[in-house]
Amino acid sequence: MTGGKARDDRKVFSQITGVVLGALIAAVARGQLGPNEGLPVVSWEDAGKVVGRTADVCGKVVEVGQSQTLRFLNFQKDRGGFVVVIPAAQAGKFKPDLATLYQDKLVRVRGIVKTYRGRPEIEATDPSQIEVIEKLPEFRVPGAIRTEPKFAVTVATFNILNLFDDFDDPYRSDEGTKPKPKEQMERAAKAIRELDADVIALQEVETREYLQRFVDAYLVDLGYQVVLNEGNDPRGIDVAVLSRLPVGQVTSHRHLTFPGADGKPMRFKRDLLSVRIEPSGGDPFEVWVVHLQSNFEGREYAGPVRLGEARKVRSLLDQRLTADAAARILIVGDFNDTWDSDALKAIVGEGPTALRCFADELPTDAKVTYNKEPYRSMIDFILCTPAMGERYMKGSYRILAGTEATIGSDHCPVSARFTTGMALPPPD
Repeated sequence: MTGGKARDDRKVFSQITGVVLGALIAAVARGQLGPNEGLPVVSWEDAGKVVGRTADVCGKVVEVGQSQTLRFLNFQKDRGGFVVVIPAAQAGKFKPDLATLYQDKLVRVRGIVKTYRGRPEIEATDPSQIEVIEKLPEFRVPGAIRTEPKFAVTVATFNILNLFDDFDDPYRSDEGTKPKPKEQMERAAKAIRELDADVIALQEVETREYLQRFVDAYLVDLGYQVVLNEGNDPRGIDVAVLSRLPVGQVTSHRHLTFPGADGKPMRFKRDLLSVRIEPSGGDPFEVWVVHLQSNFEGREYAGPVRLGEARKVRSLLDQRLTADAAARILIVGDFNDTWDSDALKAIVGEGPTALRCFADELPTDAKVTYNKEPYRSMIDFILCTPAMGERYMKGSYRILAGTEATIGSDHCPVSARFTTGMALPPPD
Protein backbone atom coordinates (compact mmCIF):
# COMPACT_ATOMS: atom_id res chain seq x y z
CA MET A 1 0.00 0.00 0.00
CA THR A 2 1.48 3.37 -0.97
CA GLY A 3 0.22 6.95 -0.99
CA GLY A 4 -3.22 7.77 0.24
CA LYS A 5 -4.69 10.35 2.48
CA ALA A 6 -3.45 10.44 6.09
CA ARG A 7 -5.96 8.95 8.48
CA ASP A 8 -6.62 11.12 11.50
CA ASP A 9 -7.85 8.24 13.59
CA ARG A 10 -4.41 6.67 13.32
CA LYS A 11 -2.69 9.71 14.80
CA VAL A 12 -4.37 9.17 18.13
CA PHE A 13 -4.27 5.41 17.96
CA SER A 14 -0.56 5.30 17.14
CA GLN A 15 0.20 7.28 20.29
CA ILE A 16 -1.63 4.93 22.62
CA THR A 17 -1.37 1.50 20.98
CA GLY A 18 2.01 0.70 22.50
CA VAL A 19 0.88 1.77 25.95
CA VAL A 20 -2.42 -0.12 25.77
CA LEU A 21 -0.85 -3.29 24.38
CA GLY A 22 1.95 -3.16 26.93
CA ALA A 23 -0.54 -2.73 29.76
CA LEU A 24 -2.65 -5.61 28.47
CA ILE A 25 0.29 -7.99 28.23
CA ALA A 26 1.59 -6.89 31.63
CA ALA A 27 -1.82 -7.37 33.23
CA VAL A 28 -2.18 -10.85 31.78
CA ALA A 29 1.35 -11.73 32.87
CA ARG A 30 0.48 -10.79 36.44
CA GLY A 31 -2.65 -12.91 36.34
CA GLN A 32 -3.21 -16.63 36.17
CA LEU A 33 -2.87 -16.84 32.39
CA GLY A 34 0.58 -16.30 30.90
CA PRO A 35 1.10 -13.68 28.16
CA ASN A 36 1.22 -16.37 25.46
CA GLU A 37 -1.28 -18.78 26.92
CA GLY A 38 -4.45 -19.22 24.96
CA LEU A 39 -3.97 -16.36 22.52
CA PRO A 40 -5.43 -17.13 19.09
CA VAL A 41 -2.72 -17.93 16.56
CA VAL A 42 -3.96 -17.60 12.98
CA SER A 43 -2.81 -17.36 9.40
CA TRP A 44 -2.99 -13.90 7.89
CA GLU A 45 -5.84 -15.27 5.76
CA ASP A 46 -7.87 -15.90 8.93
CA ALA A 47 -7.11 -12.58 10.64
CA GLY A 48 -10.70 -11.49 10.09
CA LYS A 49 -11.80 -14.21 12.53
CA VAL A 50 -10.08 -12.50 15.48
CA VAL A 51 -11.05 -8.88 15.00
CA GLY A 52 -11.20 -7.06 18.32
CA ARG A 53 -8.91 -9.56 20.05
CA THR A 54 -5.22 -9.71 20.84
CA ALA A 55 -3.79 -12.42 18.60
CA ASP A 56 -0.72 -13.69 16.79
CA VAL A 57 -1.08 -13.42 13.02
CA CYS A 58 1.41 -15.34 10.88
CA GLY A 59 2.44 -15.30 7.25
CA LYS A 60 4.94 -14.17 4.65
CA VAL A 61 5.53 -10.48 4.00
CA VAL A 62 5.31 -10.05 0.23
CA GLU A 63 5.63 -6.28 0.05
CA VAL A 64 6.84 -3.36 2.16
CA GLY A 65 5.12 -0.09 1.30
CA GLN A 66 4.71 3.39 2.64
CA SER A 67 2.69 6.59 2.59
CA GLN A 68 3.55 9.96 4.04
CA THR A 69 2.47 8.98 7.55
CA LEU A 70 2.47 5.17 7.53
CA ARG A 71 4.56 2.15 6.63
CA PHE A 72 2.99 -1.16 5.60
CA LEU A 73 3.81 -4.86 5.65
CA ASN A 74 1.53 -6.48 3.09
CA PHE A 75 0.80 -10.21 2.99
CA GLN A 76 -0.99 -10.20 -0.37
CA LYS A 77 0.21 -8.67 -3.63
CA ASP A 78 -3.09 -7.02 -4.49
CA ARG A 79 -3.11 -5.42 -1.01
CA GLY A 80 -6.56 -6.71 -0.27
CA GLY A 81 -5.70 -8.86 2.71
CA PHE A 82 -4.23 -8.51 6.16
CA VAL A 83 -1.71 -5.71 6.69
CA VAL A 84 0.66 -4.60 9.45
CA VAL A 85 0.66 -0.83 9.87
CA ILE A 86 3.63 1.04 11.36
CA PRO A 87 3.27 4.79 12.03
CA ALA A 88 6.05 6.70 10.28
CA ALA A 89 7.01 8.28 13.61
CA GLN A 90 7.77 4.79 14.97
CA ALA A 91 9.49 3.37 11.90
CA GLY A 92 12.93 4.49 13.11
CA LYS A 93 12.76 1.82 15.83
CA PHE A 94 12.92 -0.90 13.15
CA LYS A 95 16.63 -1.04 12.26
CA PRO A 96 18.18 -1.11 9.78
CA ASP A 97 14.86 -0.78 7.91
CA LEU A 98 11.57 -2.61 7.40
CA ALA A 99 12.46 -4.12 4.03
CA THR A 100 15.71 -5.61 5.30
CA LEU A 101 14.02 -6.98 8.40
CA TYR A 102 10.86 -8.47 6.89
CA GLN A 103 10.66 -8.52 3.08
CA ASP A 104 9.92 -12.09 1.84
CA LYS A 105 10.19 -13.51 5.37
CA LEU A 106 7.79 -15.49 7.53
CA VAL A 107 6.72 -13.44 10.52
CA ARG A 108 4.55 -13.74 13.61
CA VAL A 109 2.85 -10.45 14.54
CA ARG A 110 1.16 -9.81 17.88
CA GLY A 111 -1.37 -7.08 18.52
CA ILE A 112 -5.01 -6.10 18.61
CA VAL A 113 -6.63 -6.99 15.28
CA LYS A 114 -8.73 -4.15 13.92
CA THR A 115 -10.40 -3.48 10.60
CA TYR A 116 -10.04 -0.49 8.32
CA ARG A 117 -12.28 -0.30 5.28
CA GLY A 118 -13.05 -3.97 5.58
CA ARG A 119 -9.51 -5.32 5.80
CA PRO A 120 -7.96 -6.66 9.02
CA GLU A 121 -4.80 -5.07 10.36
CA ILE A 122 -2.48 -4.84 13.36
CA GLU A 123 -0.73 -1.62 14.25
CA ALA A 124 2.87 -2.24 15.32
CA THR A 125 4.70 0.46 17.23
CA ASP A 126 7.61 -1.63 18.48
CA PRO A 127 9.84 -4.32 16.91
CA SER A 128 8.99 -6.68 19.78
CA GLN A 129 5.57 -7.16 18.19
CA ILE A 130 7.06 -8.79 15.06
CA GLU A 131 9.07 -11.99 15.16
CA VAL A 132 10.80 -13.57 12.16
CA ILE A 133 10.14 -17.33 12.25
CA GLU A 134 11.53 -20.36 10.43
CA LYS A 135 8.19 -22.11 9.95
CA LEU A 136 4.54 -21.52 10.62
CA PRO A 137 3.35 -22.48 14.11
CA GLU A 138 0.39 -24.63 14.93
CA PHE A 139 -2.67 -22.45 14.54
CA ARG A 140 -5.30 -21.85 17.24
CA VAL A 141 -8.23 -20.57 15.21
CA PRO A 142 -11.46 -19.68 17.07
CA GLY A 143 -14.42 -21.85 16.17
CA ALA A 144 -17.09 -20.29 14.01
CA ILE A 145 -20.51 -19.12 15.14
CA ARG A 146 -22.98 -21.86 14.26
CA THR A 147 -25.07 -20.85 11.28
CA GLU A 148 -26.45 -24.25 10.33
CA PRO A 149 -30.16 -24.75 11.11
CA LYS A 150 -30.75 -26.38 14.49
CA PHE A 151 -33.88 -28.20 15.59
CA ALA A 152 -33.02 -27.72 19.29
CA VAL A 153 -30.60 -25.69 21.38
CA THR A 154 -29.15 -26.11 24.85
CA VAL A 155 -29.21 -23.14 27.24
CA ALA A 156 -27.26 -23.15 30.51
CA THR A 157 -26.45 -20.92 33.47
CA PHE A 158 -23.31 -21.09 35.59
CA ASN A 159 -22.07 -18.91 38.44
CA ILE A 160 -18.41 -19.42 37.63
CA LEU A 161 -17.14 -18.07 41.00
CA ASN A 162 -14.93 -15.00 40.86
CA LEU A 163 -13.40 -15.09 37.40
CA PHE A 164 -10.91 -12.38 38.41
CA ASP A 165 -7.42 -11.49 37.25
CA ASP A 166 -5.01 -9.89 39.72
CA PHE A 167 -4.82 -6.53 37.99
CA ASP A 168 -5.93 -3.83 40.44
CA ASP A 169 -8.75 -1.92 38.81
CA PRO A 170 -8.57 1.54 40.45
CA TYR A 171 -12.29 2.05 39.85
CA ARG A 172 -13.43 -1.17 41.53
CA SER A 173 -13.08 -2.68 45.00
CA ASP A 174 -11.46 -5.80 43.61
CA GLU A 175 -8.42 -5.86 45.88
CA GLY A 176 -10.06 -8.26 48.34
CA THR A 177 -10.85 -10.88 45.71
CA LYS A 178 -8.04 -13.24 44.79
CA PRO A 179 -7.55 -14.06 41.11
CA LYS A 180 -9.24 -17.29 40.14
CA PRO A 181 -6.71 -20.11 40.42
CA LYS A 182 -5.72 -21.71 37.18
CA GLU A 183 -6.85 -25.10 38.44
CA GLN A 184 -10.34 -23.72 39.04
CA MET A 185 -10.44 -22.22 35.56
CA GLU A 186 -9.48 -25.53 34.04
CA ARG A 187 -12.20 -27.35 36.01
CA ALA A 188 -14.81 -24.74 35.11
CA ALA A 189 -13.84 -25.00 31.45
CA LYS A 190 -14.16 -28.78 31.63
CA ALA A 191 -17.65 -28.38 33.10
CA ILE A 192 -18.62 -25.98 30.31
CA ARG A 193 -17.40 -28.47 27.74
CA GLU A 194 -19.47 -31.19 29.38
CA LEU A 195 -22.56 -28.97 29.22
CA ASP A 196 -22.00 -28.49 25.48
CA ALA A 197 -24.47 -25.59 25.61
CA ASP A 198 -25.21 -23.31 22.69
CA VAL A 199 -25.84 -20.39 25.04
CA ILE A 200 -24.39 -20.06 28.56
CA ALA A 201 -25.28 -17.31 31.03
CA LEU A 202 -22.43 -16.61 33.45
CA GLN A 203 -22.26 -14.79 36.75
CA GLU A 204 -19.28 -13.44 38.73
CA VAL A 205 -17.14 -12.36 35.78
CA GLU A 206 -14.81 -9.43 36.42
CA THR A 207 -14.31 -8.04 32.91
CA ARG A 208 -15.18 -8.78 29.32
CA GLU A 209 -11.48 -8.88 28.46
CA TYR A 210 -10.65 -11.54 31.03
CA LEU A 211 -13.64 -13.64 30.05
CA GLN A 212 -12.39 -13.46 26.45
CA ARG A 213 -8.96 -14.61 27.63
CA PHE A 214 -10.61 -17.51 29.49
CA VAL A 215 -12.49 -18.49 26.34
CA ASP A 216 -9.38 -18.18 24.18
CA ALA A 217 -7.33 -20.26 26.60
CA TYR A 218 -9.77 -23.10 27.23
CA LEU A 219 -12.73 -22.96 24.85
CA VAL A 220 -11.38 -21.38 21.68
CA ASP A 221 -12.56 -24.20 19.41
CA LEU A 222 -16.20 -23.97 20.56
CA GLY A 223 -16.97 -20.73 18.74
CA TYR A 224 -18.33 -18.77 21.70
CA GLN A 225 -18.73 -15.03 21.35
CA VAL A 226 -18.64 -12.98 24.55
CA VAL A 227 -21.48 -10.64 25.55
CA LEU A 228 -20.85 -8.53 28.66
CA ASN A 229 -21.79 -5.02 29.75
CA GLU A 230 -20.23 -3.54 32.86
CA GLY A 231 -22.67 -3.71 35.78
CA ASN A 232 -23.19 -1.93 39.09
CA ASP A 233 -21.41 -4.23 41.53
CA PRO A 234 -18.72 -2.29 43.45
CA ARG A 235 -16.47 -5.37 43.52
CA GLY A 236 -16.75 -5.60 39.76
CA ILE A 237 -18.59 -8.89 39.22
CA ASP A 238 -20.74 -8.86 36.10
CA VAL A 239 -23.21 -11.10 34.32
CA ALA A 240 -22.37 -12.30 30.83
CA VAL A 241 -23.43 -14.58 28.00
CA LEU A 242 -21.38 -16.94 25.85
CA SER A 243 -23.15 -17.83 22.62
CA ARG A 244 -22.15 -19.93 19.65
CA LEU A 245 -25.41 -18.93 17.97
CA PRO A 246 -25.88 -15.55 16.27
CA VAL A 247 -26.60 -12.71 18.71
CA GLY A 248 -29.02 -9.86 18.01
CA GLN A 249 -29.96 -6.95 20.25
CA VAL A 250 -28.34 -6.71 23.66
CA THR A 251 -29.89 -4.61 26.43
CA SER A 252 -28.42 -3.69 29.81
CA HIS A 253 -30.67 -2.44 32.62
CA ARG A 254 -27.86 -1.29 34.90
CA HIS A 255 -28.98 2.36 34.81
CA LEU A 256 -32.65 1.63 35.48
CA THR A 257 -33.95 3.13 38.73
CA PHE A 258 -37.07 1.65 40.37
CA PRO A 259 -38.77 1.46 43.77
CA GLY A 260 -37.35 -1.12 46.14
CA ALA A 261 -39.38 -3.25 48.55
CA ASP A 262 -39.23 -0.34 51.02
CA GLY A 263 -40.35 2.15 48.38
CA LYS A 264 -36.95 3.83 48.14
CA PRO A 265 -35.21 4.15 44.74
CA MET A 266 -32.75 1.38 43.86
CA ARG A 267 -30.96 -0.20 40.92
CA PHE A 268 -30.05 -3.75 40.07
CA LYS A 269 -27.09 -4.64 42.25
CA ARG A 270 -25.38 -6.20 39.23
CA ASP A 271 -27.51 -5.93 36.09
CA LEU A 272 -30.38 -7.49 34.22
CA LEU A 273 -28.80 -8.37 30.88
CA SER A 274 -31.12 -9.20 27.98
CA VAL A 275 -29.63 -10.95 24.93
CA ARG A 276 -31.58 -11.83 21.78
CA ILE A 277 -30.47 -15.16 20.30
CA GLU A 278 -31.17 -15.75 16.61
CA PRO A 279 -30.66 -19.43 15.72
CA SER A 280 -30.38 -20.02 11.99
CA GLY A 281 -33.49 -21.65 10.60
CA GLY A 282 -35.38 -21.16 13.88
CA ASP A 283 -37.28 -18.57 15.88
CA PRO A 284 -35.39 -16.01 17.93
CA PHE A 285 -35.65 -16.01 21.70
CA GLU A 286 -34.29 -13.90 24.55
CA VAL A 287 -32.10 -14.80 27.49
CA TRP A 288 -32.41 -12.53 30.53
CA VAL A 289 -29.52 -13.03 32.95
CA VAL A 290 -29.97 -12.22 36.63
CA HIS A 291 -27.68 -12.27 39.63
CA LEU A 292 -29.81 -11.12 42.53
CA GLN A 293 -28.43 -9.74 45.77
CA SER A 294 -26.59 -12.35 47.86
CA ASN A 295 -26.87 -12.89 51.61
CA PHE A 296 -23.26 -11.82 52.21
CA GLU A 297 -24.39 -8.82 54.29
CA GLY A 298 -27.13 -10.80 56.04
CA ARG A 299 -30.67 -11.77 55.13
CA GLU A 300 -32.21 -8.78 56.90
CA TYR A 301 -30.53 -6.52 54.36
CA ALA A 302 -30.43 -8.86 51.37
CA GLY A 303 -34.02 -10.12 51.44
CA PRO A 304 -35.72 -6.77 50.74
CA VAL A 305 -33.10 -5.83 48.14
CA ARG A 306 -33.57 -9.15 46.35
CA LEU A 307 -37.35 -8.76 46.48
CA GLY A 308 -37.11 -5.29 44.94
CA GLU A 309 -34.97 -6.66 42.11
CA ALA A 310 -37.33 -9.59 41.61
CA ARG A 311 -40.39 -7.36 41.41
CA LYS A 312 -38.72 -5.19 38.79
CA VAL A 313 -37.81 -8.21 36.69
CA ARG A 314 -41.45 -9.30 36.88
CA SER A 315 -42.64 -5.79 35.97
CA LEU A 316 -40.45 -5.75 32.87
CA LEU A 317 -41.71 -9.22 31.95
CA ASP A 318 -45.32 -8.10 32.35
CA GLN A 319 -44.68 -5.18 30.02
CA ARG A 320 -43.26 -7.53 27.39
CA LEU A 321 -45.98 -10.14 27.76
CA THR A 322 -48.71 -7.49 27.58
CA ALA A 323 -47.24 -6.30 24.30
CA ASP A 324 -46.55 -9.84 23.04
CA ALA A 325 -48.09 -12.78 24.90
CA ALA A 326 -46.07 -15.15 22.70
CA ALA A 327 -42.68 -13.66 23.66
CA ARG A 328 -40.10 -16.42 24.02
CA ILE A 329 -37.98 -15.46 27.03
CA LEU A 330 -35.75 -17.40 29.42
CA ILE A 331 -34.92 -15.86 32.80
CA VAL A 332 -31.78 -17.57 34.04
CA GLY A 333 -29.02 -17.13 36.56
CA ASP A 334 -28.17 -17.03 40.24
CA PHE A 335 -31.31 -15.95 42.11
CA ASN A 336 -29.62 -16.35 45.52
CA ASP A 337 -32.87 -17.69 46.95
CA THR A 338 -34.93 -20.87 46.95
CA TRP A 339 -38.07 -21.77 45.04
CA ASP A 340 -40.38 -21.04 47.98
CA SER A 341 -38.92 -17.58 48.65
CA ASP A 342 -40.69 -14.26 48.19
CA ALA A 343 -38.20 -13.29 45.49
CA LEU A 344 -38.83 -16.38 43.36
CA LYS A 345 -42.58 -16.10 43.87
CA ALA A 346 -42.45 -12.47 42.70
CA ILE A 347 -40.57 -13.33 39.51
CA VAL A 348 -42.56 -16.44 38.67
CA GLY A 349 -45.90 -14.69 39.11
CA GLU A 350 -49.36 -16.20 38.87
CA GLY A 351 -52.02 -17.01 36.32
CA PRO A 352 -51.61 -17.42 32.55
CA THR A 353 -48.34 -15.43 32.43
CA ALA A 354 -46.64 -17.33 35.26
CA LEU A 355 -43.15 -18.54 34.46
CA ARG A 356 -42.49 -22.22 34.14
CA CYS A 357 -39.63 -24.25 35.58
CA PHE A 358 -38.98 -27.92 34.93
CA ALA A 359 -36.74 -28.67 37.90
CA ASP A 360 -39.43 -30.98 39.31
CA GLU A 361 -38.31 -33.55 36.75
CA LEU A 362 -35.25 -34.04 38.99
CA PRO A 363 -35.24 -36.20 42.11
CA THR A 364 -35.30 -34.20 45.35
CA ASP A 365 -31.75 -35.11 46.35
CA ALA A 366 -30.46 -33.84 42.97
CA LYS A 367 -31.89 -30.34 43.40
CA VAL A 368 -28.67 -28.72 44.56
CA THR A 369 -26.98 -25.85 42.74
CA TYR A 370 -25.18 -24.15 45.63
CA ASN A 371 -22.85 -26.92 46.66
CA LYS A 372 -21.15 -25.71 49.85
CA GLU A 373 -22.10 -27.02 53.26
CA PRO A 374 -24.07 -26.13 55.30
CA TYR A 375 -26.03 -24.15 52.70
CA ARG A 376 -26.53 -26.74 49.99
CA SER A 377 -29.69 -25.71 48.14
CA MET A 378 -31.16 -24.90 44.75
CA ILE A 379 -30.79 -21.18 44.00
CA ASP A 380 -29.88 -21.22 40.28
CA PHE A 381 -32.73 -21.66 37.81
CA ILE A 382 -33.82 -21.64 34.19
CA LEU A 383 -37.32 -20.13 34.03
CA CYS A 384 -39.48 -19.80 30.90
CA THR A 385 -42.31 -17.63 29.71
CA PRO A 386 -45.34 -19.70 28.66
CA ALA A 387 -44.43 -19.58 24.96
CA MET A 388 -40.83 -20.62 25.65
CA GLY A 389 -42.06 -23.34 28.00
CA GLU A 390 -43.91 -24.86 25.05
CA ARG A 391 -40.52 -25.30 23.40
CA TYR A 392 -39.02 -27.18 26.33
CA MET A 393 -37.82 -30.70 25.55
CA LYS A 394 -39.14 -33.01 28.24
CA GLY A 395 -36.51 -34.67 30.40
CA SER A 396 -33.71 -32.27 29.47
CA TYR A 397 -33.51 -30.20 32.68
CA ARG A 398 -30.12 -30.98 34.18
CA ILE A 399 -27.88 -29.97 37.07
CA LEU A 400 -24.22 -30.85 36.58
CA ALA A 401 -23.34 -31.92 40.11
CA GLY A 402 -19.96 -31.05 41.57
CA THR A 403 -17.92 -28.95 43.97
CA GLU A 404 -15.14 -26.38 43.72
CA ALA A 405 -12.76 -29.32 43.61
CA THR A 406 -14.45 -30.82 40.54
CA ILE A 407 -16.16 -27.98 38.62
CA GLY A 408 -14.21 -24.96 39.85
CA SER A 409 -17.17 -23.22 41.48
CA ASP A 410 -19.43 -23.24 44.52
CA HIS A 411 -22.40 -23.30 42.13
CA CYS A 412 -23.41 -26.19 39.90
CA PRO A 413 -24.39 -25.32 36.33
CA VAL A 414 -27.97 -25.86 35.14
CA SER A 415 -29.01 -26.60 31.56
CA ALA A 416 -32.12 -27.37 29.52
CA ARG A 417 -32.99 -27.93 25.86
CA PHE A 418 -35.56 -26.12 23.75
CA THR A 419 -36.79 -26.56 20.20
CA THR A 420 -36.28 -23.65 17.84
CA GLY A 421 -39.51 -23.98 15.87
CA MET A 422 -37.72 -25.55 12.92
CA ALA A 423 -39.48 -28.55 11.39
CA LEU A 424 -38.27 -31.89 12.72
CA PRO A 425 -35.73 -33.33 10.29
CA PRO A 426 -36.88 -36.52 8.54
CA PRO A 427 -35.50 -39.77 9.97
CA ASP A 428 -32.53 -41.36 8.21
